Amino acid sequence: MAGAGAAKPRAARGASARPGVPVAAAELVERFGRGELPATLYLEGPDEGLKAALLAELRHAWRRAAPEAPTARVFRAAEVEIEQLLAAFHGSSLFTPRELLLVLGAEELGRSERRLTALAQGLARPAGGTHLVLVESAAETARKSLEPLRAACAVRCVAMPPARAALLAWGARRMAREDITLAPLTLEAVVDACEGDAATFFDELEKLVAWAGPAGRLGRDDVAAILRPVIGADLPDYLAAVAAGDPALAAQRLSRLLAAGVSEGTVLFALTNLTGGALGGWARYRDLSLALGRRLRPGDLLRCLDGLYRAEAAWKGGRADALAVLEQATRVVAGSA
Repeated sequence: MAGAGAAKPRAARGASARPGVPVAAAELVERFGRGELPATLYLEGPDEGLKAALLAELRHAWRRAAPEAPTARVFRAAEVEIEQLLAAFHGSSLFTPRELLLVLGAEELGRSERRLTALAQGLARPAGGTHLVLVESAAETARKSLEPLRAACAVRCVAMPPARAALLAWGARRMAREDITLAPLTLEAVVDACEGDAATFFDELEKLVAWAGPAGRLGRDDVAAILRPVIGADLPDYLAAVAAGDPALAAQRLSRLLAAGVSEGTVLFALTNLTGGALGGWARYRDLSLALGRRLRPGDLLRCLDGLYRAEAAWKGGRADALAVLEQATRVVAGSA
């Protein structure tokens, strides 16, 4: 049977004994690195950039722990039935014995006490090897109605803006995972350039990884080159063409971006962020994500996002050329209607 020898994700320590136990973001990432994936995770808090980074780390851990399993399935809470979520969480087959399920906009579940109670009861009884993550969007005040869901999940993480030391540790961990050697004070230069903003820092990490390439080395001069204003100046124009549904113009602006030195990884990350933002996730260019969301239906957006994740996996897995993947991804998102 495919994947029979793969290591199975382990349950997070203390998950069954203390449901809803709070776990700091840094510790959660360490658990992911050890293959300890909670059966159910509730992700909340004000820092949307950190949430996106945590989900990226979870996806990476899932691919490593369950290579035979399909990629994550993404749901929008406002558009999915509770019965569908519970069937996906509890169900299994010979073909998909375990899955990773991501539910965005969990706050929508609090609009119906019946839906919320039914889901909380179902999450309290995990079965099989499927993992489910509920992601609550940032809010100015705590949504008390969602407390039953928080308590029902094995692990709860509140994404608070990380301090400088936490950003440095995160960056060092990511560079080590990619086997990239850093010159002294390289990461410090990135944090300083981002003025401590987590969302910007995680974006720049993607640029660093793409920039390092096969050489696997980065210095402060590389950081200065990557962060210089001209490199990203036209990125919003490219995303605007995609959001507006103009494939020809988007392709033209993509060529200009790449000619100016923007890495394929940076553009693919921005395109994924644009699409995810249209579904309600964190968006660096919120207005453009809203424009894309007005043009495409949620189902179309989900298909585009799934295609982007698959494209990234094919590229990073060495099964496709980076430029070809990016050009195809641009045509798909810009040409969808």
